[in-house]
Amino acid sequence: TTLDIYFRMDLTNDPIPGLVRKIAVPVTVGIFFDTMYGVVDTFFAGFISTEALAALSISSPVFLVILSLSFGISQGSTVLIANALGEEEHEKAHEICVQSISFGCLFAAGLTVIGLLIAPTLLRVLGATGEYYVIALDYMNLIICGSSFIVLQNVFNAGLRAEGDTKPIRNVLVAGFFLNCALNPWFMFGGFGIPAMGIKGLALATVIILFLGAVYLLHKLSRSRLWKGPFVAMLAPSRTYLEIARQGFPASFNMVSLAFLWFVATFYISKFSTEGVAAYGIGIRIEVFFLIPLYGLSTALLSMTGQNNGANKPERIRETLNTTLKYGLIMVAVGGIFLFFLASPLMTIFTDDPLVIKHGTIYLKIMAFALCARVIHFQTNSLLQGLKKPFPVVVICLFRHVLVPCLLGYFLAFQLGMRESGVWWSWFIVVWIAAIVSYFYGQRVLRQRLLSGQEPAESSV
Repeated sequence: TTLDIYFRMDLTNDPIPGLVRKIAVPVTVGIFFDTMYGVVDTFFAGFISTEALAALSISSPVFLVILSLSFGISQGSTVLIANALGEEEHEKAHEICVQSISFGCLFAAGLTVIGLLIAPTLLRVLGATGEYYVIALDYMNLIICGSSFIVLQNVFNAGLRAEGDTKPIRNVLVAGFFLNCALNPWFMFGGFGIPAMGIKGLALATVIILFLGAVYLLHKLSRSRLWKGPFVAMLAPSRTYLEIARQGFPASFNMVSLAFLWFVATFYISKFSTEGVAAYGIGIRIEVFFLIPLYGLSTALLSMTGQNNGANKPERIRETLNTTLKYGLIMVAVGGIFLFFLASPLMTIFTDDPLVIKHGTIYLKIMAFALCARVIHFQTNSLLQGLKKPFPVVVICLFRHVLVPCLLGYFLAFQLGMRESGVWWSWFIVVWIAAIVSYFYGQRVLRQRLLSGQEPAESSV
């Protein structure tokens, strides 16, 4: 049970390498299947129509915003709960857990209402018309109705993750993938008493899977130590809401700003060729598979930093950071070699257009040398968030995802005439600069923590 795992995994005393593996591996497995979930949706939408595929694509920004906001609540809650557990303030941890649930419920309700109100206008702004608009609106409305379950999944998982228990979310993501494989064709084409629903079937399958996942995570959370104590009296809004938002906003901003970067990069590349845009889209999907282990390591570092910060054990925080960096750098060094030499064959899996393959191969070979920088950036972000110092992350993300890529990408692509490659080289340069800046700032904060034995004051980058 989750309670048993709590006693078996002591994040403030057990050997660090073993803890990192126990936390990171389930997350990595889960995210792999979650990534494949989207591939399955795209595969089945292709059986319906081009408009159905376009409906999935045009809904992606909305889905990303929902994920970003709910992930922020989860991240903020995880940090606060983990720090309270490290301080052995179990009543405080319970209170934060309950407050995060009530905050999540209120937020989910507001998000659903606002989403349903603005969806028609948003689709028209994005250029949807006629049959395309009708199909996209049907799909988006159902997804927005299911957004509450996305938020609740993240909130319930926050408490489990703070304890270091990442197996439940792995189970949800793996089971969700296989359920999606079964429900998509059933709901799309009908059968066994279910009418054919087309694109609505894809959305309904996702909503059902999200609901079942939320119920399962709630069940797991209810068996943990965080559930022990008064409940109803702690549901009322309090200042904890503000603290959750303060700690979680940087995580949300990171994801939203990344979406902005993708938009800008696509806009620049589209000025040169549609093949370049296609290559960029395929290249990102290939690159993501090489980054999946980093999310597991980041989760391990966040949970362990939070608890050891609360327990006033900064040496363990430093050792955990070094361990996750070592694991991450080894994995991406090997992955980078494969990505560089297999760039062209990997592109041919998704397209047979020679120009798309050419552009995509260049992109992947450039990004193969940026994987190490991503390790450093991911782990330093988790370190700062675990130490409850999230706002430097906002500054770094603003620099990395918004300001410099827009200016440097334009300069290299248009002023120097590097075209598509200029956009990709600008991304490479920015990733490395952000990694170096975040690493040295993170080391500075960690040194302060080691010297003082207390939380260092917030300082600017």
